[in-house]
Order: sequence, then C-alpha cells, then structure tokens
Amino acid sequence: MTDAANPFDVLAANYDEQFDGSLIGGLMRRAVWRRLDVRFEPGHRVLELNCGTGSDALHLARRGVVVLATDSSSEMLKMAKRKILDAGLSHLITTRQLTVEQIAEGALAEEPAFDGALSDFGGLNCVSDLASAGRALAARVRTGGYAVLCLMGPFVPIQVRYPTIRRARCALQPCFVHRRTAAVGALVPPPYAESWVRRWPQTLKVVNRWERRLEAVWPLPWLADHYVVE
Repeated sequence: MTDAANPFDVLAANYDEQFDGSLIGGLMRRAVWRRLDVRFEPGHRVLELNCGTGSDALHLARRGVVVLATDSSSEMLKMAKRKILDAGLSHLITTRQLTVEQIAEGALAEEPAFDGALSDFGGLNCVSDLASAGRALAARVRTGGYAVLCLMGPFVPIQVRYPTIRRARCALQPCFVHRRTAAVGALVPPPYAESWVRRWPQTLKVVNRWERRLEAVWPLPWLADHYVVE
C-alpha cells in the first residue's frame, strides 16, 4: 500500500513532543490508560487501530498485554517501531500498516480472535462508516471482549467527522454492548492552552482530579474535547 499523501506522515516526527510531552496531553493520555487498565489484563491480545507512534501499545505491553498495532501512516509506524525496539518490547508488540477499511475488508481474517480492541484520540473520526468499522472489530474480537474507543478528532488537514455520543453508540451497538462513556478534556482545558496551564500547574492538577472523579457523569462526556466509549 502506498501512503505518500497520508497527512499523518507530516505529524509523526513531532507528535510525541507536541502531545505526549505536554502537560495537558499527558493527562489526557493517562485518562485513557486508566480505562485500558480496567479492560485489558496481562496475557490479553489487543488489536489497536490508528496506533500512531505507539504510546498506547507500549503502555499495554509494559503490563504484559500483547498488541497488534496498526496504522495507515508509514511514518507513524517508523516512530512506533523505534520506540518499541528501544523499550525492548518487540516480543509483545507487532506493527502492521493497515487502514481501518482494509481490516474491514478482511486483512486480518487469518488472525486468531483478539481479546479486545483499541482506538485512541480520534482515529475513528477519520472513518467514513463507523458502523462498518464496528462490524469489522466485532468480527475480530472474541465474544465477551471489549472495545475501548476514544473519539472526537485531532486538528489535522483531513476530513474528519464528529459523531455525537448517541450516534457513535448506535453505530456500534448492533455488534457491541455499551458499557460506559467518559469525558477526556471537559474540565481539563484543550491542548492549545498548554502555555497557560504551565503557569498554574497546581490548578491543572485539581481540575484533572475532579474530571477523573466526574468523567462518566452527564453532561461531561457530551461537553468534552474527546470521549471514551467502551
């Protein structure tokens, strides 16, 4: 597959510094990790869509979870492979360059069923047919497995979609049973406020602590920058 025009390629080199390296981005990432740690246990096999530079796969692998990390961007995968190698976790993480559409078309048909699936920070907002993606995940995840999906959409020069929580649930519900929806970035300010929060780090800690306590309480998920649907 060629992805010479993949807009995520140009974001790869600085993505970790601009997102994971920021105070706000780090808090948002850890908010999702809290839910991954609830749903996925050591020894589980997890399919990750839109893995980016591999931060979530590395977090899971450090807990003993086996991950097949997929992404459409070759540059993102290069970054991910480098981080995986440096961490010594190649035995737990495999990477493949695949789009969600290719997975829906059967690209992983030969793989054994996974214990769960993951898509973080807006990857599924770039998919035109969320219901089709849900069916693809259901075909690859064993009965009783979980899908942890963080939707909203990154600010990148591509077409993205911003489904309401209700639309996302309806698109996925023929194949999955909804368990929980939580806010990521409702009380915590958006990433572009990084320069402000660095002047008030204690305030950010307090705000984040309250968001984590109230993350599943309506209307916070509806108001949030991202929401995690399980």
